[in-house]
Amino acid sequence: MALGMSDLKKGMKIEVDGIPYKITDYAHVKPGKGAAFVRCKIKNFLNSK
Repeated sequence: MALGMSDLKKGMKIEVDGIPYKITDYAHVKPGKGAAFVRCKIKNFLNSK
């Protein structure tokens, strides 16, 4: 299942390649040139990295 930019929220839990992560920080970035994107900081549930 794919997620859109508006679906991601701080504190949300996601799975990437079978590894569970928690979103610790979320920022919607609108650069002056180019398309908008989302920058996320994520933390691994299994080893806290």
